[in-house]
Amino acid sequence: MSSLGGIRVAVVAAVLTGTFLPGVAEEVPVPVAFTNVNVISMLEEGVQPDQVVVVRGDTIASIGSELPPNARIIDGQGRFLIPGLAEMLANVPDDPDYRDDVFFLWLAHGVTFVRGMLGHPSHLQLRQQLLSGEVLGPRLLTAGPAFSGRTISGPSSSASMARRQKKAGYDFLKIHPGLSRDEFDILAFTANDVDIPFGGHITERMGLAESLEAGQRWIDHLDGYMQALVPDIADYPREAASPFGMDLAPYVDRSLIEGVVAQTVESGAAVVPTETLLENFANAARWQEMARREQFRYVPQELRESYVRSLSGAAEARGANVAAQALTIRKALIKALHDAGVPVLLGSDSPQVFNVPGFSAHRELESMVVAGLTPFEALAAATTAPAAFFGSEEWGAIEPGRAADLVLLGTNPLDDIKNTRTIEGVMVRGRWLDRAELDAGLAAIEAKYR
Repeated sequence: MSSLGGIRVAVVAAVLTGTFLPGVAEEVPVPVAFTNVNVISMLEEGVQPDQVVVVRGDTIASIGSELPPNARIIDGQGRFLIPGLAEMLANVPDDPDYRDDVFFLWLAHGVTFVRGMLGHPSHLQLRQQLLSGEVLGPRLLTAGPAFSGRTISGPSSSASMARRQKKAGYDFLKIHPGLSRDEFDILAFTANDVDIPFGGHITERMGLAESLEAGQRWIDHLDGYMQALVPDIADYPREAASPFGMDLAPYVDRSLIEGVVAQTVESGAAVVPTETLLENFANAARWQEMARREQFRYVPQELRESYVRSLSGAAEARGANVAAQALTIRKALIKALHDAGVPVLLGSDSPQVFNVPGFSAHRELESMVVAGLTPFEALAAATTAPAAFFGSEEWGAIEPGRAADLVLLGTNPLDDIKNTRTIEGVMVRGRWLDRAELDAGLAAIEAKYR
């Protein structure tokens, strides 16, 4: 990331301190104006040069040339303003102290929205605390506790748990492995009946096609796709059981990709590839190199050790050629799904094995471009596409009326997707975190885990 350099924050007119205007019956937020910024709204491809973006409270008020007389000014000095990024496969930690560090890591890397996939009853209150600003972090939508072979004990259990989670107010249902066919069928029927989306992993006893037909709204990790591309899958039980079928790569018939993509299009489901996670598994033999990545200074020691154990034990599980084949097939799938109109959503699965929150989101963007998406298309997977997936026009783009979740970049990400790393500051729900504040927070986390 580049230094904030000469970006100055000044208060115009008589407002010298504080957030609100004094002396009025109702507290009125002082507007914040980003001046001299190049806006990448994500509503259309391209850059709107030399704009003034005015924020009032937690909402974008205007884009153009108008500058309110009492505004707090953030001089962008020709830098680039994009919407905050969405991490669509996030794991909110149980420990409150580490959780707050993870929230800050996401914010420091421009992630202002997360879809929590390790749901817990406490996340319902946490969702509101994040939205109100009581807790500093991204906005959160959350699953309830996962549906899996460990949490479900029969079809009636599946149905009752789905109804309880809908009533409790969770945003969606998360599927983990281990459900029986009957348990999945009843889950799907009940979720559709009470109108709550469900998705996640593919239930092994169902397979991709039947899961899509049942109304599964999204597929995490491209789970089930490798199996769907092997004509005689029953002949390869060991390979099919490898992480997301990676060891099936030598048996894949790539001519089947078109049909599998068509099934996904017809279902209306989205995919969350988590390609960075699969790259970690594919490169398990390089775990020592991964353990030396600079970002691991922000990870607790015990978690680092668990990551090393996860991959070092699997380092010889598959040959380098099979791993490379698997990644090539997956990237072909990502490109084909995207080109066919399937919503491809950014999700890296973090914190997770060698995936550090925030850092892994940028790696995921870069992996999408390697798969054949343009930088604009990759950015859409982290902004407008997730918002559309949730049917929301409240966030995900830069336009009046949308949430003031913004990232100021030093260089143009449409020229090179790696430029999303050149973060000069982040605004979350109208609160501005400049480069100095981000660096101070990162330094505090590093010191804690040194």
